[in-house]
Amino acid sequence: MKVEIWSDIACPWCYIGKRRFEKALAAFPHRADVEVHWRSYQLDPTLPDHHDGSELDYLVDRKGMSRAQVSQMFDQVTAIAADEGLAYDFGSVVVANSFAGHELLHLATARGVGDAVKEALLSAHFEHGEDIGDRDVLVRIGVEAGLEADEIRRDLESHTWRADVVADITAAQQIGIRGVPFFVLDEKYGVSGAQPTELFAQALEQAWRESHPLVMLQPAASGVTVDATDAAACGPAGC
Repeated sequence: MKVEIWSDIACPWCYIGKRRFEKALAAFPHRADVEVHWRSYQLDPTLPDHHDGSELDYLVDRKGMSRAQVSQMFDQVTAIAADEGLAYDFGSVVVANSFAGHELLHLATARGVGDAVKEALLSAHFEHGEDIGDRDVLVRIGVEAGLEADEIRRDLESHTWRADVVADITAAQQIGIRGVPFFVLDEKYGVSGAQPTELFAQALEQAWRESHPLVMLQPAASGVTVDATDAAACGPAGC
């Protein structure tokens, strides 16, 4: 079963949603048969590689909220993240364009370490105050996940994966995604937002049942000889 997850590195709810989905997947009986594909999305593609100002300043300008309102929002999200084992530090967040990070993620996915790089990018941005627009930071993250530094630099400089990032963003627009995180299970079921772990568990079970329906064997059709007593069963009306 395939699960596609559209998210942005600069999205705090995407990290929380990742953790909640992971908890549901870890308890899912068929987790070994689930393929997770990370898809790119940008909340603000207009950001420069390096933005002057804090996350608080940026959101005050972007959302038109007061500084007190944004600070309160930070506190609320930080508390929710902490419940998922994440240590957000909005005071140290470096505001930067996430496109290069998405390019790195596509390279990492092609080399089989996509999930490790996705985790490292989100942690670097929200927990450690690192600049996800800085190529040296991206190279270090990639190398720590097992990628070659020369390949990372070459692909980032030549924008080898730009078309793949754009394709993900375009696909999101085509299926009507207006916010992230957004989860698509088996190209059929959509789950929007960082939903509770229980809802992700229900979605996994439902999608699995739809794609792996139980086939009932009938004696006449299967050619199996069954004694009449083998067909006996109990129901609500009795046995």
